[in-house]
Amino acid sequence: MDSTRVTEQPTSFERPQPGADPADARGALLRTPAAPGAAALPLQSGPAGDVPRPAAAAGSEHSQPASAEPDAHRPRPAPEGIPAQPDAAARVAGSRSGDGGAPDGSGPADADASHPAGGPGGQERRAGRGTPPGGQERRTGKGLPPGRTLPMRRDGDRLRFVGAATRRIARGLDLDEIVLGLCRATVPTFSDAILVYLREPLPVGDERPAGPLVLRLRRTDRIPAERDNELGFMPAPVPEQPAELSAVTNELCEVRPGSALGEVLRGVRPVFTDTAAAHLALMELLGEDSELVVPDGQRTILAPLRGRRRVIGAALFLRRPERHAFQPDDLLVAAQLATHSALGIDKAVLYGREAYIADELQRTMLPETLPRPTGVRLASRYLPAAETARVGGDWYDAIPLPGSRVALVVGDVMGHSMTSAAIMGQLRTTAQTLAGLDLPPQEVLHHLDEQAQRLGSDRMATCLYAVYDPVAHRITIANAGHPPPVLLHLGGRSEVLRVPPGAPIGVGGVDFEAVELDAPAGATLLLYTDGLVESRLRDVWTGIEQLREKLQATAQLTGPDHPPPLEALCDEVLDMLGPGDRDDDIALLAARFDGIAPSDVAYWTLDPEVAAPGQARRLARRALSRWDLEELTDSVELLISEVVTNAVRYASRPVTLRLLRTDVLRCEVGDDVPQLPRLRQARATDEGGRGLYLVNKLARRWGATRLSTGKVVWFEVATRP
Repeated sequence: MDSTRVTEQPTSFERPQPGADPADARGALLRTPAAPGAAALPLQSGPAGDVPRPAAAAGSEHSQPASAEPDAHRPRPAPEGIPAQPDAAARVAGSRSGDGGAPDGSGPADADASHPAGGPGGQERRAGRGTPPGGQERRTGKGLPPGRTLPMRRDGDRLRFVGAATRRIARGLDLDEIVLGLCRATVPTFSDAILVYLREPLPVGDERPAGPLVLRLRRTDRIPAERDNELGFMPAPVPEQPAELSAVTNELCEVRPGSALGEVLRGVRPVFTDTAAAHLALMELLGEDSELVVPDGQRTILAPLRGRRRVIGAALFLRRPERHAFQPDDLLVAAQLATHSALGIDKAVLYGREAYIADELQRTMLPETLPRPTGVRLASRYLPAAETARVGGDWYDAIPLPGSRVALVVGDVMGHSMTSAAIMGQLRTTAQTLAGLDLPPQEVLHHLDEQAQRLGSDRMATCLYAVYDPVAHRITIANAGHPPPVLLHLGGRSEVLRVPPGAPIGVGGVDFEAVELDAPAGATLLLYTDGLVESRLRDVWTGIEQLREKLQATAQLTGPDHPPPLEALCDEVLDMLGPGDRDDDIALLAARFDGIAPSDVAYWTLDPEVAAPGQARRLARRALSRWDLEELTDSVELLISEVVTNAVRYASRPVTLRLLRTDVLRCEVGDDVPQLPRLRQARATDEGGRGLYLVNKLARRWGATRLSTGKVVWFEVATRP
């Protein structure tokens, strides 16, 4: 004997089941009888003349046998799915001809319209639908009205539907997924259309909304318009039928205190809108100018959405007139759907706020912009691991150093948590402080290792620290357990630099080694974290080799004489990531070495004596003449004289003077005194104290940096007006 079962999972009109018509009331999970106000369930179909049984009778301990035979065979439950429905045209024709039609002519009165009233087994189906032998209910002993199903069977359907719907709602992580899950779980299984309104703005946690309660239409879902008929709820006839309910419904609704809608929302429980108060609340929600035709009777449920502390919205469930009205027990179903949805929305809003805070924390601990040091161009990228784990410990940095040098740093704190991000911020701040002292790279890593041990015994991180000198065209690199950098030469050849790996930061008791390598002009150095080259699908060395090949292939596109653009190169590198390669966050720092040509550098050593300022002015005048910058002679001589005079006054060792010509003219004066000069306002009676004031007024930029052997005072003058 063939058998059918009602599906446990709700379906949406976007994925119709074969043979099921969403416009048919019998395609719904919660079925109602043909007679108005009664409930009906799909019947087990069998050979003509057999007495059918309710679909759930085979698996319910409270079911009544459909036949008096003691050895009646119980059919095996079929796979879950929507029962195949007869053709809609045949149903309409049957209802018009009076065969099996309901008294109001809206649809077939029989649960199976494929059998007319006078057909084989028709009378048996009418007499045996859900009624036990003797016409009495086992629990109460009372007779059942004709066509009424057993309460246990109907309640079991509702429980299965609520369970499936809440599981679908609970699968959502963010706000849109939860609302979409509510819509798809209820249409068309529970209702023919749904409108979901949410508070604008949604409160987060314990926040107290300051303004009035305003509801915004967040999402609508309905059976497609081509499945509707003239009896369905739809807008009034217009030249073009809108496809969404939101086009004809009030999008914003302000809930006034003491209004009918406010009272319904305050009551929390779902209500039918057939009463006067609830109908006023519905009209207030939809708007006075709404063109939506609401069916009469108990075919509309207004369910408030209440989160943990307050009402955060409302859901409106609607059924078409040709479909049977909601039952009182359906209010309990709507209440369960509204409760689970509201709690899920509350949690999604909290999760979204936490993700936003974590993302902001991560972004603020990374450089907002990169500096523009002389002789090198920089570009960077950062990608979080995933939407669900946006916080990580990867960082990068570029720190200008004295002598037009720049420190390039990239590091990775182990773990993905707020703690990892906080430790990353402390290590980055420590690295910036150590770089300001102009310590060698290996000494910087040594102090970072000590700092990590002070933060905790399990604070581990990898780091690579490199210092580029554009004048010497050299780079000094020290490594602490980090993947080695890759150098792309101007001709298109790429190589993995051989840098001692070292131990990770936080191990303690280890020495770090630095190596000095050539950094030719036009070459590009790529520093990265292990998230770029390592994943579950490949090991780190395979990823490094793929990165090297990717850089080499990208360089061939621009030719041997032109290096690829730096920003485009970073994007090409990230394109090598596959769908399964995002196991970790990624930090990427690319440096294009332009260098400073020797012809653009002038360097002298001056003895700390009274004649040193005059000698410095003469040397600067000759260099400016050689560079065709005579128009800067007066201002540069004045500034150099003031800075050299201050250095000679306190220095005990020779003073250095260096001029660099790039897009600006940079002057650097070094001495062995660690105290940094401070700009101050000299009084009218003071004989000195105005040198730095002149430097501050005439120079484009100026500064002072402390070195391990003293300090360097520098200033820049624009070479073009």
